[in-house]
Amino acid sequence: VQLQASGGGLVQPGGSLRLSCAASGLSLVDYAIGWFHQAPGKEREGVSCISSSDGITHYKDSVKGRFTISRDNAKNTVYLQMKSLKPEDTAVYYCAARWRRCSGYGGYNEYEYWGQGTLVTVSS
Repeated sequence: VQLQASGGGLVQPGGSLRLSCAASGLSLVDYAIGWFHQAPGKEREGVSCISSSDGITHYKDSVKGRFTISRDNAKNTVYLQMKSLKPEDTAVYYCAARWRRCSGYGGYNEYEYWGQGTLVTVSS
């Protein structure tokens, strides 16, 4: 199983980025995908999650209205569209897979598979 996170980069405050999480060796029909981020010196935190069967989504309060998680089952890929980015969004972003349903936007220890991370830097 591999999860390939991509799409990070340097963006100015107020800008946008779209992260992708391409899965191989598992099907998004069966797995929920979560996005987590880890800022320097801080613990990894949940950002968002999308369940497999019903597509229910969850978001951390600080990203509601700015981030949108979606999936394309045909491409076996999950996206995280990030808008109105703030300096405090700067972190390494990871995607992870767990069986079927999300446990809110967190549940770090309940994920089976992890991608390698992509760095998002929000700075002027």
